[in-house]
Amino acid sequence: MALNREEREAFLAEPHIAALAVDAGEGRAPLTVPIWYRYEPGGSVWIMTGRASRKNELIAAAGRFCLMVDRLEPTIRYVSVEGPVTATEPATVEQLREMSARYLPAGKVDGYVDFAWKNHGEQVVVRMRPERWVSSDLGTV
Repeated sequence: MALNREEREAFLAEPHIAALAVDAGEGRAPLTVPIWYRYEPGGSVWIMTGRASRKNELIAAAGRFCLMVDRLEPTIRYVSVEGPVTATEPATVEQLREMSARYLPAGKVDGYVDFAWKNHGEQVVVRMRPERWVSSDLGTV
């Protein structure tokens, strides 16, 4: 059964690992990779990636991307959201800390942020406006 707006936005706001998909060009399947993301109901989705990454190059060329998140328990539930890129900007260490704190245990955040900021190269934040949603909870049928 499809989720209503509040259910799908609340689910997307939870800290799942997303599968990001973006057009990889003619004759290629979409690039699909796992990624951390951030979303607050009613707002935009944002991801952080390397400025020189293939992901960022493909997103810039396509002007849009899709995220899909799911879980298996207590029921199989998923939300897929797709939309246009609304902004790309240099990432800040504060954004890296915010994203890291969403996914890592508190005691690991500072060490990871220090390492990532020094070693992962220049990062960007890419923002997407959710435009199309697909969702379901298979435990409600």
